[in-house]
Amino acid sequence: MLRPILPSLVLASGLLTACAGPQIAGVQPIDGVISGQCHTDMVRGAVGLSASDATVQRARIDSDSTEVQVVRGDGIRTGGASTPVEATSGGSRLTIQAGRNNAITGMSCS
Repeated sequence: MLRPILPSLVLASGLLTACAGPQIAGVQPIDGVISGQCHTDMVRGAVGLSASDATVQRARIDSDSTEVQVVRGDGIRTGGASTPVEATSGGSRLTIQAGRNNAITGMSCS
């Protein structure tokens, strides 16, 4: 009786392990230090991505900001393929504009 149950338990535990999602590493600055002086030149590539918690925190770290604010708007991008979003710097806060479908449409420092 125990013999047929044991393989079933092993298979079930293997399936549960396969269903576990990937482990996401903590967000840390590359150089280990956040200066607190915001600059958007290193995060302009995030325009167009989803403004998920992970993306917003990664942008905050990469811009050296100590604070981040997400502002929901009407979805009008401040730049395009021919007119890229200008880099800004100054202040300690990164402001991320998000439009339709929670997509990042622009960023600025304040």
